[in-house]
Amino acid sequence: MCCNERYGHHHGRHHGGEGGGCSCGCGGGRECKEGGFERRFQTKAEQITELEEYLGKLKAEVQAVEERLADLRK
Repeated sequence: MCCNERYGHHHGRHHGGEGGGCSCGCGGGRECKEGGFERRFQTKAEQITELEEYLGKLKAEVQAVEERLADLRK
């Protein structure tokens, strides 16, 4: 899928013009489909999954910052 389609953005025509590639600038590789209908929005379940993954990464980042602060305070 095109890099922006993952986030529910629709760009209309993906290929064409002088620069070629996808209008979003992803390069229009295999993932970026030329023409046709592409789904515009994520399902509720997809949004939940993505946000849970993001929350996990944020929690890991918080933990790393807290550990670094603890090391600096020693």
